[in-house]
Amino acid sequence: MAGNFTRICRCFFLFISILLFSVISCLESSGQNKLPVLSQITINYDSVINPLKTSNDSLLIFGGNMKFKRKMNNIMFEVTAEQPGEFQFMLKGFDKGWGKWQKNNIKEYTNLYSGHFTFCVRYRDSDQKIYELSPVPFYILPRWSLSSPALTIYFILLGIIVWLLYNQMNLRFARKQYMLEQIINSRTEELIKEKENTETLLSNVLPKNTAAEIMAKGKATKIKYNFVTVLFSDIQGFTKIAEEMNPEVLIDELDKFFFHFDSVVEKYGIEKIKTIGDAYMCAGGIPEKNRTNPVEVTLAALEMQQYMLKLKSNTEISGMKFWDIRIGIHTGTVVAGVVGQKKLSYDIWGDTVNTASRMESSGDAGKINISGTTYEFVKDFFDCEYRGKMPVKYKGDLDMYFVKGIIDELKDENGNPNFKFIQKMQFIKLQDIEEYVQKMFDGEAPPNLYFHNFAMAKNIVNQVDLIANAEKLEKEEYIELRLAATFILTGYINFYEKPYDGACQSVDEVLPKYAFARKNIDSVKRLITNSFTGKTESLSDKILHDAVYDYMGRIDYVKLLEKLLKEESEYGHVENINSWFQRMRKSLEEYQFFTNTSKLLSSVSLEEQLKNLDGYIKALR
Repeated sequence: MAGNFTRICRCFFLFISILLFSVISCLESSGQNKLPVLSQITINYDSVINPLKTSNDSLLIFGGNMKFKRKMNNIMFEVTAEQPGEFQFMLKGFDKGWGKWQKNNIKEYTNLYSGHFTFCVRYRDSDQKIYELSPVPFYILPRWSLSSPALTIYFILLGIIVWLLYNQMNLRFARKQYMLEQIINSRTEELIKEKENTETLLSNVLPKNTAAEIMAKGKATKIKYNFVTVLFSDIQGFTKIAEEMNPEVLIDELDKFFFHFDSVVEKYGIEKIKTIGDAYMCAGGIPEKNRTNPVEVTLAALEMQQYMLKLKSNTEISGMKFWDIRIGIHTGTVVAGVVGQKKLSYDIWGDTVNTASRMESSGDAGKINISGTTYEFVKDFFDCEYRGKMPVKYKGDLDMYFVKGIIDELKDENGNPNFKFIQKMQFIKLQDIEEYVQKMFDGEAPPNLYFHNFAMAKNIVNQVDLIANAEKLEKEEYIELRLAATFILTGYINFYEKPYDGACQSVDEVLPKYAFARKNIDSVKRLITNSFTGKTESLSDKILHDAVYDYMGRIDYVKLLEKLLKEESEYGHVENINSWFQRMRKSLEEYQFFTNTSKLLSSVSLEEQLKNLDGYIKALR
């Protein structure tokens, strides 16, 4: 019985549920039929769309909306209602708000622009109840020229045009820049050539240093030189020859003489001062000071004399007028400088100039007359004939000598300077070169060269002198060794990381100015290189090595070590002070003097020096 009752209840509830669902559906259907519907959409007064009958698949869809072409911009919407009522329309995206209530169920929009729109409808029935229909979104496509593909193409074309314009501008700019560079380069080359021509012309008229000073400052200072040798030459009987000779031939002959004289003074590094008529004046020892100028001026005088004697013999054979020349030389103090504002002239003044002129006028034709002062500087090189004390206007009686030539032991079979002569000159030049190197240290060396300075270089040179003399080194080897000792520290001035390269570069630049041969220059460079690399191929290498490391055996070793530590610290060569001291200790333990002279000169033994080093390390810590 209970089971049957349950089944009856279940059937009753199912029947009631179906009945209620049907009633509700009918009520809803009856209510919906009372609401208006969008029955028709007319496009451009021609195409008609019935949303109630047209499936979504037959409509153009754009993002879930109806999509119309740009030309389909006249749209009319028709709403149908079963019961009479009023309508209110709004097209979102076009209207600013809802329109007025109207009984007309049709709403038309013309000339719509492209974009997204939503058509909205409100319905008010006779009971004044308001209903709002589902909105109808749609989209009017823009013109193809404004579509996304077109805009993309425009963007690409614009990019291409901009790129082409940019490249075109760059090309034009590059062309203009190239043309400007060509113009600038051309003008620069012209200016450089003009400058070189001006400098060449100015250096032909003035000494190089003076010309450089004028170009830099606009004027040149007058300088006093205490050791200058002045030469005057004059043609004997020139006035009479000039009266009898064609002027053009006379000038050509003078030009030929003076051209040869110019080549001679340039050969010996002598400065030509001027020519006055038939007189030729030059001076040695200016503007670059040196100790060999009396010898060099006398050598130049001998070459001038030989040239005129040869010319005289040729003219006698041809029956032409011959030329005799008188030469006078004196050594002393002069003042040199530039005179004039527009037409510049380099000149020298002083009693030395006047005395040299008197030496020339007091001489004989075809001979070289020198003063007693000059004789004292050249007597070891030249054979001179004493003339006695000769009267000189405004000077009284002065000692005079005729230079007959180079002494026999210093000349070759042709009467020219031989190897011994050159060696004697090189000995004198050593002091000039040392002064030159000192100027390098004074003017170019950085202030933090506490150890590798000119004082240390001078000490090396002095040690070379002592050891070389004691070891009886040959003269030629001694000169090259002395030069190597002079230049060995110059590399630290500008090439601290590679001092041997800097030293060899200084040798190449300086020694040719002092007329040293290539053979001598190469030997000096080899000695310097061997010293830095530790090679001892010859006695000169051993002497230089001992001289460079002489400080290791000196009593002031610790003080010198302090300077070396300070210098290398500032140049970044001391990363760890303990390792640096270990390196110094190892160098001291391994070092040995090669020559007996150096061993004798060492004032402190190795053991004592090691104790001094250890004591310094402890005190420093």
